[in-house]
Amino acid sequence: MTREQLIQQIFQKKSFLCVGLDTDAKKIPAHLLDLHDPIVEFNKAIIDATAPYCVAYKPNLAFYEAHGIHGMIAFKKTIEYIRERHPHHFIIADAKRGDIGNTSKMYARTFFEEYDVDALTIAPYMGEDSVTPFLEYEGRWVVMLALTSNKGSFDFQLMQDADGERLFEKVMRKGQEWGTPQNMMFVVGATRGEMFKDVRRVAPDHFLLVPGVGAQGGSLEEVCRYGMTKDCGLLVNSSRGIIYASSDEHFAEIAANKAREIQQQMAAELAKLG
Repeated sequence: MTREQLIQQIFQKKSFLCVGLDTDAKKIPAHLLDLHDPIVEFNKAIIDATAPYCVAYKPNLAFYEAHGIHGMIAFKKTIEYIRERHPHHFIIADAKRGDIGNTSKMYARTFFEEYDVDALTIAPYMGEDSVTPFLEYEGRWVVMLALTSNKGSFDFQLMQDADGERLFEKVMRKGQEWGTPQNMMFVVGATRGEMFKDVRRVAPDHFLLVPGVGAQGGSLEEVCRYGMTKDCGLLVNSSRGIIYASSDEHFAEIAANKAREIQQQMAAELAKLG
């Protein structure tokens, strides 16, 4: 999916919601556990219910890798289902890969050729040759970690150099030498609030993938006030607050209601752009 296609979907649906498919077999409704593939069936129900209200899905690889080969088959089936039933949705594999160049090339082949996702989260700690192999695929995106919402982010991301530049700012500036607003996004946690102003000074045009709204306490209104651009420029992710909103037989309907609530808030924020 190109940037233009993503923007078109956002304004058509009046939504920049990304639903995180962090599917934990220990949390899905008990009545699904007797099915042949409960993870896939849970995902299908969530996807069908929330598709009208979101523009993207983000399966987190850890929740699938934890089940070995069966989990990875479930991951692949989930991607295939989205592609078949909801082809206009943007798919982000949340895998946080990052290694030396040859290994990164194999990761890129895995996710962009074998699994056919639109985007992949990348940890840029090892530098240019760990990131650029992913940028060789036309129409695919790198989603680079920049300023995350976990408490451990203070250990490194906010460290300042002699000129007062923080590490996350340096990472974002450097990343823009490798990629463009057409193929690179940055991860910025919703709990960062006013720091979105600093993020936008460094990267005024790039899309931001924003986790942390909902269960983690981030404010959608605050994210939009400081982070939204004329093209929206945001994909705001919600996982637990949507997919685990209910554990009974009506779980998909309740998930749809939660997604709709967020979409309506997003529509109001987009309306402010005129």
